[in-house]
Amino acid sequence: MADLAEGRDATFMRAALEQARAAALAGEVPVGAVLVLGEQIIAAAGNNPVASHDPTGHAEIRALRAGGQALSSYRLTDTTLYVTLEPCVMCAAALVHARVRRVVFGAWDPRAGGAGSIANIFTLPGLNHRVDVFGGVLMQPCGALLQEFFAERR
Repeated sequence: MADLAEGRDATFMRAALEQARAAALAGEVPVGAVLVLGEQIIAAAGNNPVASHDPTGHAEIRALRAGGQALSSYRLTDTTLYVTLEPCVMCAAALVHARVRRVVFGAWDPRAGGAGSIANIFTLPGLNHRVDVFGGVLMQPCGALLQEFFAERR
């Protein structure tokens, strides 16, 4: 059963990596996300805060917005969000409020990660929803994409 879940997680993380690559081509930090319900991607997005002039234009937030439209609801219960980088504090809080069931991320973000690196929003006491969080899925390609992006800009 674990092998099946790991294979599924890797498959959807590859789809998130496609979104991250598209963001990089647009000059954005290469982070991508896909929101999955059952076995179907219902929303996909890459980072776009620079082009949109929107500080909330993170891949996770954009995928949540599109998922809400797809389901005609702000509650995204029974969904899984796959994202190439550990969600920041803002995105982690949004995932809790959206009632996402599960978050799977690739690379850890030691400077801004809200799933354990600088804070763990998902374990704060008193929250009315718990999100299952799994990090490190396809960590190497997710991290390499970010490293290459920033190396080109230095």
